[in-house]
Amino acid sequence: MIFDLAIAYVWEYDEEFVSMIETKLQQTGLTTFRVTENNVFEITDLVKQKKLNFRCYLDRASDQDDDFSELAKILTRRKTKIFNPYKKIEHAIDKANMHLEFISAGINVPYSIIIPPHSLTKDLLISVDDLSILGNPFIIKPCNTTGGGIGVVKGAESLKEVLQARQKHDEDKYLIQQKILPVILDNKKAWFRCFWAFGKTICAWWDDETHVYENLSEDEVEMFQLKKLFQITRTIRKITELDFFSTEIALTPSGKFIVIDYVNDQCDMRLKSLHYDGVPDNIVEEIISNLQKAVKKEIKTNWQE
Repeated sequence: MIFDLAIAYVWEYDEEFVSMIETKLQQTGLTTFRVTENNVFEITDLVKQKKLNFRCYLDRASDQDDDFSELAKILTRRKTKIFNPYKKIEHAIDKANMHLEFISAGINVPYSIIIPPHSLTKDLLISVDDLSILGNPFIIKPCNTTGGGIGVVKGAESLKEVLQARQKHDEDKYLIQQKILPVILDNKKAWFRCFWAFGKTICAWWDDETHVYENLSEDEVEMFQLKKLFQITRTIRKITELDFFSTEIALTPSGKFIVIDYVNDQCDMRLKSLHYDGVPDNIVEEIISNLQKAVKKEIKTNWQE
């Protein structure tokens, strides 16, 4: 048996997103399959024996649960289209990599200092004067530990906090980063979350403290001259070659667009109609529509008999 799209997930809050994907794709004649913690070993065996196959695979599980890793490895060796190829993810989620590549591509990023893993060197060759360039407070971020702000210290003010923070994720590099204060537009922070979603950029207002989204209208894009949000997101897509990710971009009072949180490859797709800090339903629907087109394109291009 062969299905057009398999979706692997473990997070309970992905249930609604996955259901919406299945409804949309099945309405257009595509077949879908769920891989969960309840069937992952059975499915892995069936795929290994070539009794089951998927034309496309959306993996929202293997980064959280090693039980899904073998299936991911098998499908990578097959003809299956993996949305967000694993090698590309590994490179894209390293904030130190992206920091340097964004600068090379002309993307503005916060002034940052990259420090090596604590496991590699206990000594930290950084001075109080170095930190003073960042201003107070500043941000401390692990470079590879991603998702939900894990390990991030937002209001750091001392070298001691840097020394303590880097020990929490001992194997990880860290970014010590200037805190960016956005301009206020129409009583809203000019802070945005932009999605690259299977061939298209979608941007929304997003508050970095409350995590609340608001739709960004075409009129607002024109009024506040925000077209560069879309251009920057497309540039990040060229750098990372990912199919689906989000990034955070802030507009400063001086008119600079600065990318804050570089690449989030596992986007939280909880619905705003169900969660106060969820993604607006129309944006989730648009992302799913783009996914459906991407699956159809993949089938037409690589699976025609």
